[in-house]
Amino acid sequence: MRVAVVGAGIAGLTCAFDLQQAGADVVVLEGADRVGGKLLVGEVGDLTVDLGAESMLARRPEALELVASLGLGDRLVHPEPSPATLWTRGALRPMPPTVMGVPADLGALETSGVLSGPLEARSVPVPDQDMSVGAFVAERAGREVVDRLVEPLLGGVYAGHADRLSLRAAAPMIAALGPDPVAAAVERRASAGAPSAPMLAGLAGGVGTLPLALAERLDVRLNNTVRALTREGDGWTLVVGPTTRARRERFDAVVLAIPAPAASRLLAEVAPRAAFTLAGIDYASMALVTFVLEGAQLPPGSGFLVPPVDGAAIKAATFATNKWAWLAESAGDAAVVRTSLGRAGDTTALQRPDDDLVAAALADLRRAIEPAGTVGRVTAHRVQRWGGGLPQYEVGHLDTVAAIERDAQAVTGLALCGAAYHGVGIPAVVATAHAAAERILGQETMES
Repeated sequence: MRVAVVGAGIAGLTCAFDLQQAGADVVVLEGADRVGGKLLVGEVGDLTVDLGAESMLARRPEALELVASLGLGDRLVHPEPSPATLWTRGALRPMPPTVMGVPADLGALETSGVLSGPLEARSVPVPDQDMSVGAFVAERAGREVVDRLVEPLLGGVYAGHADRLSLRAAAPMIAALGPDPVAAAVERRASAGAPSAPMLAGLAGGVGTLPLALAERLDVRLNNTVRALTREGDGWTLVVGPTTRARRERFDAVVLAIPAPAASRLLAEVAPRAAFTLAGIDYASMALVTFVLEGAQLPPGSGFLVPPVDGAAIKAATFATNKWAWLAESAGDAAVVRTSLGRAGDTTALQRPDDDLVAAALADLRRAIEPAGTVGRVTAHRVQRWGGGLPQYEVGHLDTVAAIERDAQAVTGLALCGAAYHGVGIPAVVATAHAAAERILGQETMES
């Protein structure tokens, strides 16, 4: 069986690896000049760092199992233990324990000074239909909890807005707390023991090396844009390459591991309802500005989140050399700090030149850090833009995905995977890749 996997991000590469391991003849077609999608390592000064995602959720098995299957287990690392911090209401404040922003320790919440007044928790029945995370939490814990606790956490995952993101798709852990989420979160924390394992994991050398390790084992063809696909007989014909020299290639099956807008264009004729629905999935753009600093005296911890209501340019800062021992060892006396800018709908802010983004990020770092420490001297910096980087799981997303999958699954030899469907984290994306490979292999078994 010859399979085309369109897209060489972590989803496409994982799916291709699964198919190859099962004996399929797999070709990965990627329109860009590199693999990895939103996973990328690059140079900042003389240091190699992650310029995209830097960690994986360790409490889901898929990403860790993938690392082990590639023989990279000896490079698996965990962040240094450190408290979470918020830069809000003019100061760096300890993040009180929460369930995705829902307070789980009322004493710690009061001591933190994150809220301007007392928490007013209440019980309100959970509706049968989906609703926004912001509306759900505001009705049961107050607007300030949304603005100063939930928003920065959701922003770190989706670069989105609590009032648009789906409760059931983007924050099912909040939905599971029920009608009185604060009481449930407090009870859950009180009854829980000490964490048995770290929540996050990374790779020495950067998470962006994971797709490189996969690509080494596969037939990956870069700069090969797929311009059209058609179902012909018992297989597929793909139009591949530049418009002036496009070629037609024949495959038995196709996996689309690309963002929703690109998948929508390719599916317009073969799965029109899925194509129409995919076109409605919005994406947020963001930028990462990474600094190498000499003489910095950073606060303890791995960095801080910033509630949008505070009006800063940055939405988060990661003290990467505090967080990752392997990077601290490489950096020596220097500090590496990653700042992120941009949220859904914030395209104007990201249209500024690189120098403006660097200046804005550095100014916010100084405002946050220098009352108690110092940023020091910038010896190197790099701006990495992620246009359309994160799909937005807006209200009704689960129904949206169900409709897409119903239409796509009616087409023989077609599968979809990636961040647009069942989670944006690396383990969730890897899970969609496994499912896509199983679908293709399952159809081949039924037909043989």
